[in-house]
Amino acid sequence: MGDVRQEIVAWVGGHVLPHEGAVRGLLRRARLADDEIDDIVQEAYCRLAALDSTDHIADGRGYFVMTARNILLENIRRSRIVRIDAVADLDRLGVVEDSPSPEAATNDRRRLEQVGRLIQELPDRCRQVFILRRVQGLSQREAAKRMGVTENVIEAQTARGLKLILKAVAEDDQPFRPSEQGERNAAKRK
Repeated sequence: MGDVRQEIVAWVGGHVLPHEGAVRGLLRRARLADDEIDDIVQEAYCRLAALDSTDHIADGRGYFVMTARNILLENIRRSRIVRIDAVADLDRLGVVEDSPSPEAATNDRRRLEQVGRLIQELPDRCRQVFILRRVQGLSQREAAKRMGVTENVIEAQTARGLKLILKAVAEDDQPFRPSEQGERNAAKRK
């Protein structure tokens, strides 16, 4: 078996297989027969095995649920006789439509832009650490090695960046300037 296949099998074993029971439960709540559930789960595994890579998948459980849901929808579309309760219970799978509403997409885009601006406004070292840890996904140890600092510094700067960003997001429409926050703190100490 090639390296890519082994990686996919390992990924499925670690990120998907543990959620099979939950997916089966969701399908049962949609009032499907056990053999239908078996077929859907088996087809979901086949589709996962056919992937070229799993790098694009952020949430194994969510991907598994969406794959099972899509298979169920395909089965319903192909079926000449559709049980009305199967269609009515699709919402019980706990997955929303594939594409967000225009309002949700606009709001998500606005939030993403806001967080991007907030990251850029962080103090230099804090921003560098935050980007390494939260954007690029490096481990604490890798980030410390790359920056030539201790892991404690990485942990503290990551927490500081996250705290500043969360505070600004909570304040939402109020402008946030980390440098101004530092000036206010300095003024309080005087």
